[in-house]
Amino acid sequence: MELLKEHAPAIADELEAGKQAYFARLEALKEEAAVLASLPEERRVLVTAHDAFGYFGRAHGLEVVGLMGLSTEDEVGLTDIEATIDLLLERRVPAVFVESSVNPDAIRAVMEGAKARGLDVKLGGELFSDAMGDAGTEEGTYIGMYRHNVKTIYEALSGE
Repeated sequence: MELLKEHAPAIADELEAGKQAYFARLEALKEEAAVLASLPEERRVLVTAHDAFGYFGRAHGLEVVGLMGLSTEDEVGLTDIEATIDLLLERRVPAVFVESSVNPDAIRAVMEGAKARGLDVKLGGELFSDAMGDAGTEEGTYIGMYRHNVKTIYEALSGE
């Protein structure tokens, strides 16, 4: 930012004001996301198709279970699905999530497996991980995408 202000001194104050305003919005977003800490501890499990939410989980006290690991190219094995179902049953997790950029088949297999074993796990919604929402939408911005993910996760795991 300092280099940009050096090259455009005529608008340096405007650039600094914009930066400060955006940082304030990020701080407000952080405060909004604190709602995740109010989830019952046993429900703070975020199950998705791949492990793209590690940073998010650490920031908000969520255990992240990604069926594929970090790469969307990885194969999901029966062992991965069974272990995830066991976790859902043990912790009575009410919802799992699909991602906007990942095939949902593995998550559907987890839901079906849990249901066969007596736990009706809902699809909590679609989260944005590797891609934001469409241009021109709230989810097409970083703040809007993050807010969407927080709201979707909170509502699904809290039962609201």
